[in-house]
Amino acid sequence: MILNFEVIGAWLVVLMTLSIFSYLYGDNFFYKSAEHIFVGVSAGYIFAITFWDQIYPNLLGRLFPSFIDVGYDFDISYIIPLILGIFMILRLVPSLSWLARISIAYIVGMAAGLKFYVFINSNILFQIKSSAIDFSLSYFEILNQFIILIGVICGLIYFFFSKEHKGTIGKISKLGVYFLMIKFGASFGFAVMGRISLLIGRFDELIEYSSVDYNYATPIIFIIMVITLGYWSFRDKNKVLDDN
Repeated sequence: MILNFEVIGAWLVVLMTLSIFSYLYGDNFFYKSAEHIFVGVSAGYIFAITFWDQIYPNLLGRLFPSFIDVGYDFDISYIIPLILGIFMILRLVPSLSWLARISIAYIVGMAAGLKFYVFINSNILFQIKSSAIDFSLSYFEILNQFIILIGVICGLIYFFFSKEHKGTIGKISKLGVYFLMIKFGASFGFAVMGRISLLIGRFDELIEYSSVDYNYATPIIFIIMVITLGYWSFRDKNKVLDDN
């Protein structure tokens, strides 16, 4: 029997993958355990990355350059985010939890301002630029850009609610609906294909870990889970019959 960190990691991967797939059978202990482990590990990983990549160099490195040498000079203005961060932590203290509202208000306001600028550039200006027709291109490229321009105009008219959608406006808005449905269908298909590619990756690993090199991790764990779920199902069924 081969036993090393790679094999142990493979067994854990198979166990977590099959535990998630076990939700197809129903909500059970394996799925709940894998779900909680995933959420906990993700939260811990994000916390560690945020601290060492953001807070430690950008905040503490500027407030305490004598102790934390990351190439920054002392900047007193960074005392403000330090205070706001402390206010967020005080959310855990009931008597001082109201201070967290100051930090939340700052974050929401700043994020709204930044998102507004990004939205103007990416969703409006970029859309206008992408809808323009370049007549120096080939015939088929001009035709394609013309269809995109028609779709954008019809889609915008569909969301124009100041006038009842009748007559010409109604026909144009209906055409806009067709363009929107094509867009939504393509987006949904792209999302489904992305999820299928992830599923194929999971199955590839399960097949790979079924070999003797990994001590038949996939079939052994699969059999153990099937027996365990079958036992729990049989026990719960008997418990229901006894209660009745």
